[in-house]
Amino acid sequence: EILDQAADMVEKGGVEAWSKAAPETIIGEQDAKVYAKSTDILEVWFDSGTTHTTVLKGSHAGNGHAEGAEADLYLEGHDQHRGWFHSSLLTACAMYDRAPYKALLTHGFTVDSQGRKMSKSLGNGVDPQETWKKLGAEIIRLWVAASDYSGDIAGDDKILARVVDTYRRIRNTLKFLLANTSDFDPAQHTVATADMLEIDRYALSRLSELQQEILAHYKVYEFHPVVAKLQIYCSEDLGAFYLDILKDRLYTTGADSHARRSAQSALWQITQAMLRWMAPFLSFTAEEAWSVLSAAGKISSAEQISIFTSRFASLPPADGQLLDKWTRIRGVRELANKEIEALREANKVGSSLQARVDIEVPADTHGDLLAALQSLGEDLRFVFITSSATVAAGKALRATPAPVTDPKCERCWHYRTDVGHDSAHPGLCSRCTTNLFGGGETRHYA
Repeated sequence: EILDQAADMVEKGGVEAWSKAAPETIIGEQDAKVYAKSTDILEVWFDSGTTHTTVLKGSHAGNGHAEGAEADLYLEGHDQHRGWFHSSLLTACAMYDRAPYKALLTHGFTVDSQGRKMSKSLGNGVDPQETWKKLGAEIIRLWVAASDYSGDIAGDDKILARVVDTYRRIRNTLKFLLANTSDFDPAQHTVATADMLEIDRYALSRLSELQQEILAHYKVYEFHPVVAKLQIYCSEDLGAFYLDILKDRLYTTGADSHARRSAQSALWQITQAMLRWMAPFLSFTAEEAWSVLSAAGKISSAEQISIFTSRFASLPPADGQLLDKWTRIRGVRELANKEIEALREANKVGSSLQARVDIEVPADTHGDLLAALQSLGEDLRFVFITSSATVAAGKALRATPAPVTDPKCERCWHYRTDVGHDSAHPGLCSRCTTNLFGGGETRHYA
């Protein structure tokens, strides 16, 4: 009844009518004797705008915040620039002569793939609970992290399906890393960086370079470039290059050989760094993997509680010359892969190991590239994943693959003239008999 009276008064006399009205006219003379009319104003923006005082001096006092100190971050939608952000700034400046926050982060709203606001009437909404039941909380987190929140965030079933693909790529890469370091004890088997094979040192330089980029993004709350770079790193730097080349060394050299332990030492550092990059947005996956490492006793006691009690990995600085050299080599490898793929499409070879490849590099304009490729020696074929590879000076940069007719080693799958050299092991090449029964092959670069 009182609310109805207030509404009538304001409708007839404006907002000041309520302030001017006597209590007796509202609740009667009898009740007016035992009730007091409050003249306080409840203003929602003032109320929310002063929460920094309640929080930093009250509920969170003693957490490193002095009286009136700034919050680390204010986070809300961009409509709050004229709301909560603004009223907080005004009240804090009045009371403390400074802003109540060290950083301010604003985000857009959720829309469908066509940029339309989600609504029940349009039937274009995405129910987080339904998505969680079907895809899991990790996918929702990854979708948000992969979105550029500086504008409106688009979401629908097709977009979420692409997010699922991204998650699978990252998770599958992580599974490979964990599987291939399962027998690696960092306390016993770690190879010093200076003693690693060159491609392993390159992999660590690339890891260090990427971590610098990722931490720079995190520092300014840019999450979607982190997701994008992690996805590209897993698919291109690792899956399509380093891990692809590494499989031969991991699977064919001696279990405790220097070549294999060098590879595992690099994989271990990659795993450590990746898990920490992932943790803010793939929290369950990172913690699950971390618990596996903790259970195996591979994590220091101080960090065994959770990945969230650890810090980003400490990595050696990137070697610029090594990065430049192997970036050039990767470019030639991509050229060779295209030519080998043409042979495959013509049904002349199956895998790349069924081919040999001859590389020509014009010495006058690509002297550094020619020297880089020649420096790999016999290891060049492992980089191209072919049974044989040569490099020589030529008139133009070209890769010429051709099928090989040598017998196939049943263990390493390379096609070599020395398969069957040992009558006791007729299906093996000399490299595999050395790795199995001798001192093991020597690898320097790949």
